[in-house]
Amino acid sequence: MTVTPPHFAHDATAVREATDRLLISLGKLDDAAIGEPSLLPGWTRGHVLAHLSRNADALVNLLTWARTDVRTPMYASAEARDADIERDADRSLEAHLTDLKESAARFDAAVDALPEARRAFEVEMRNGVVERADRLPLRRLAEVELHHLDLGVGHTLDQLSPAFIDDELAFLTTVKFAGHPGLPALEIRTDDGRHWRTGRAATGPGDAPVVVSGSAAALVGWLTGRGDGTELDGHGSALPVVPPL
Repeated sequence: MTVTPPHFAHDATAVREATDRLLISLGKLDDAAIGEPSLLPGWTRGHVLAHLSRNADALVNLLTWARTDVRTPMYASAEARDADIERDADRSLEAHLTDLKESAARFDAAVDALPEARRAFEVEMRNGVVERADRLPLRRLAEVELHHLDLGVGHTLDQLSPAFIDDELAFLTTVKFAGHPGLPALEIRTDDGRHWRTGRAATGPGDAPVVVSGSAAALVGWLTGRGDGTELDGHGSALPVVPPL
């Protein structure tokens, strides 16, 4: 179950805008650049772009499930997901751009087709994660924005919109890492005074959470593996290792 409230229409619009920014960045590259390493270990830029296109289609499957009540998994299997990425990675820039545009259009159409009465319907994502249909645009937004960073084309954390940073920080703390066994109890504090508890639940009075504070953007960077945390304050404690997304 999710905690942060969904903003379906706002998030859907933000996805379209983020996709446009991504396409502008890609328009400055060439075929050789697509085959170069991304900032994700073991993946070229082509792998990142292939994943983004197939993720759009996977979320279309979930939106279709929510609309029709016919169970439709994100991917046929984990192996099929990985194989599709490998298959599509080594393509021309033009082929990636076409795929990104067409898959984005399919995602937009699936969002528009979801009736308001079906938006609270829960679907199952990868690894058994249950999510409301009206939060799938925010899920897609995070994919586009964070993988735009991973391409290593000059798009940086400080260029992400404050609205996305705030929504993503709330999602990470109240949903993604809430109760996560691989992360110690944390108290996350932003410079403007907001705070969240996340990670493992404290087991007793002496089990105080590790306090980590800083800007919202730096916190999102650290929690998503897109920042090293050097701008954050652990208040006397070393920053814990954050499990991969």
